[in-house]
Order: sequence, then C-alpha cells, then structure tokens
Amino acid sequence: MRRTLRTIGATAAAATCVLAATSGTAQAEAPKPTSLYAPSALVLTVGQGEDATSAAVERAVTLTCAPRPAGTHPTPAAACAELAEVGGQPTHLVRDTSNVMCTKEWQPVTVTVSGVWNGKHVGWSTTFANRCMMKAGLGEGAALTF
Repeated sequence: MRRTLRTIGATAAAATCVLAATSGTAQAEAPKPTSLYAPSALVLTVGQGEDATSAAVERAVTLTCAPRPAGTHPTPAAACAELAEVGGQPTHLVRDTSNVMCTKEWQPVTVTVSGVWNGKHVGWSTTFANRCMMKAGLGEGAALTF
C-alpha cells in the first residue's frame, strides 16, 4: 500500500512541475487539421419573404468546394468555379442591370448563403422584389441558381 502511495505522490509532483513550467495554467493542444485544404462548405437557400430572418425557405442546397466539388447543388463544379472567381463573395454574383423585362409586383424572394469559404465565415443574403427580378439579377450563373 505504501509503495502505491509513493508512486501516486511522485506522479502528482511531476504534474505540478509541468504546470508550474507553463506559468501555472494548463495549456490545451491546438486541434490538428484533418485536411490539406481549408474548408469551403456552404448552405444556399431561396425563400419567400422580405429578409433572411423571416423568409419561408422553399429550397435549400449544400455546396462543398474543397477538396472537390460536391453537395446537393445541381452543378457543384460550376458553382464552385464561379464562387472561386469572385473570392467566395456572393454579392459579386448579383448583376445590377439586365435586359429582362419584369413586372413591378412586390412578392419578395430572399436568397441566402451561409457557411465557410476557404476557412472564413460567410453570411450573406439579398432580397429581390419577385422571382423574375431574382432570375434577372442572378442571370445564368451557376452558383446562386439552383
């Protein structure tokens, strides 16, 4: 019994020395990366409503771009390439002008993108007056049309 207590006492003393060497605070190891690629995983939604907090989501897709395009997005490779061209900033995918003629009715549609692009948080949304205006603003781009 004494031998066991001495062993425990020696282990506790060694642990105390280690803690003292780190300025009295225990330091947790930083998490190790599980991949060579920074994560790029997004959730894209389209919903009826005036803003992202109140819109009723009608469709949502996932898009993963690193290490390779995947997800429930209908064209993940094209969408990833398009987002890569604008540095993962969806606001640069919306056009200000279009040749499409739309009615002026107010039936708001909100598009959102949230997740991570190259390891950085992305949280973006925009609201269009109606579906026609949404299609005109997004054009033929693959990333936000799903």
